Amino acid sequence: MIILVIAMRIYIDLVFLLNLIFDFLLLLSVSLILKRNVRIYRIIIGSLFGSLSTFLIFYNISSLKLFFIKVIISILMILITFSYKGFKYFINNVIYLYLCSIVLGGGLYLIDNNIKLDILLIIIGGPLILYFYINQSKKLKYNYSNYYNALLIYKNKTYRFTAFLDTGNKLKDQYKKRPIILVNTDKIDFSYEESLLVPYKTASGTGIIKCLTVDKIIINDEIIINKPLIGKMENKFGLEGIDMILNNETL
Repeated sequence: MIILVIAMRIYIDLVFLLNLIFDFLLLLSVSLILKRNVRIYRIIIGSLFGSLSTFLIFYNISSLKLFFIKVIISILMILITFSYKGFKYFINNVIYLYLCSIVLGGGLYLIDNNIKLDILLIIIGGPLILYFYINQSKKLKYNYSNYYNALLIYKNKTYRFTAFLDTGNKLKDQYKKRPIILVNTDKIDFSYEESLLVPYKTASGTGIIKCLTVDKIIINDEIIINKPLIGKMENKFGLEGIDMILNNETL
């Protein structure tokens, strides 16, 4: 799918091999990111088919026609490797193939502009770039799947929070065993007259957290938690944009 021309002289066997390696890396990356669990021989066959685009350099084709031919080849690569199991399944495969292609092509271009690479370094650098991209994609996918929009209602006032579901948050009050949702805000008044002081113990030490029973919390406009107990944290959570930590038992 990627056509390489080296020093303006075309070495068809080398170009074919490089395209085969790159297409293999792209299809393997899609399989790992989307957890397609396909057999390796299907990835190899898909890569071989994608490398047929190498021979397009011998034909006088307009840029527009060349673009559409490459799109068709990439779609057939996807169908050969992953087969068709529904439109959404197919579209996700195509999207991630092009995302990985952009990451790999852009990464190699950036490196080559600063350090003139030979073929060996390109072959080594390609997998490293995609390895980093796959790890970051999985991390972001996990983190953002646990992000929620939360509306907290207390004394006829509504407060908006960006919440994170922390499976490790099992904090409960010692009296009624209610799960505690943690917040980091100064907008809500945690007066001592209305608050409940709850002792806690963590790996970093022990302490007392000031808690308050509010009217309700609405998660993603769907899940309503009536009379939840929230606890005020004085320090920020250390998660990007997060000001509420949901308890594992609240959802």
